[in-house]
Amino acid sequence: MRRTTHIRTIALAALTLLLAGCGTQSGGDAGTGGTVSPSPSPSHPGCATAKGELGAADTGHTYCVAPGGTIRVSLDGTSIRPWKPVKTEGSGLEATNSGIVLQPGDASAAYRAVSAGTVRLTSSRPLCPSDPARVSCKGLQAWTVTVVVQKE
Repeated sequence: MRRTTHIRTIALAALTLLLAGCGTQSGGDAGTGGTVSPSPSPSHPGCATAKGELGAADTGHTYCVAPGGTIRVSLDGTSIRPWKPVKTEGSGLEATNSGIVLQPGDASAAYRAVSAGTVRLTSSRPLCPSDPARVSCKGLQAWTVTVVVQKE
């Protein structure tokens, strides 16, 4: 009975340490390159004017763009922690050529604002590297940005 309790305690401690370390990676795959510098937009509360590229650090934010404007997304990943392709939900944006993605695991997308509306952009990637020789977790790092296309 004592041996079973001891093994369970060790297994629980190992699992806790593994999960605690999964989401705390830093370095080149943090996905923070090419972020937008938002400025407040008076016409839509909580909305910043989108300029440049959106990156991983922009998750959870809302950006405004006028019809004819362009939104670019660049999520820097790695081959062992790749970003899924960016998905859209809503109306107001039309996919356009985002260029060539050269690095494995990166996600790149570009959209042109075509009409008034609201669009939710989403992607995700594993929290932990997927390596058959290592213990892994099933956690995901979610990325979500809301884009509001405003009438001029």
